[in-house]
Amino acid sequence: MKVVAINGSPHKEGNTFQALSIVGKQLTDNGIDFEIVHIGNKAIHGCTGCGQCFKNRDEKCSMKDDGVNDAIQKMKEADGILLGSPVYYAGIAGTMKCFLDRAFYVAGSNGGLFRNKVAASVVAVRRTGGSVTFDNLNHYLLYSEMMIASSNYWNIIHGRTPGEVLQDAEGVQIMDVLGNNMVWQLRMREATKDSIPAPAPVRKVMTNFVR
Repeated sequence: MKVVAINGSPHKEGNTFQALSIVGKQLTDNGIDFEIVHIGNKAIHGCTGCGQCFKNRDEKCSMKDDGVNDAIQKMKEADGILLGSPVYYAGIAGTMKCFLDRAFYVAGSNGGLFRNKVAASVVAVRRTGGSVTFDNLNHYLLYSEMMIASSNYWNIIHGRTPGEVLQDAEGVQIMDVLGNNMVWQLRMREATKDSIPAPAPVRKVMTNFVR
């Protein structure tokens, strides 16, 4: 089994990386492969709404040279997905938001590439805005019919300078508990995949509020 984590911070080994690594240690200690994909330092354009991913159904975004499509395939092949972002103006960091809009739209347009995977979000923040960012990250997971792992509080850890989050004892425990809960859900998913069939995907009904 494998979990792919998306690091949406521009800093490769900043506090978002630290949060993801704490969760990842629980996974690797229990025999689950773990990989962090750093996208927060890349020049990733936002979704242009061209609709080509829905038209072509080739599991690719039409913008092909910024690493998004490679990350989509890693996420597709993984058993679990972990999203991590710092807080910018009480929200998801801009590059991470662009990545998520495109990756999850491609996944949804191609039959639900991330359906039924175990998933979670983590947030690193200096002071405030963490709950809003955590909620926004979870929107992608909920919309994609993923199995969300939880912890004993919101998955938010506090610190400013790189590594300072390790002084947040409660935040560190939250990440530890989250990692263990992900292990449990991943093992249940693996143990029951042959005996309890996953729900079949349904064709999405789409309506507008004006009709």
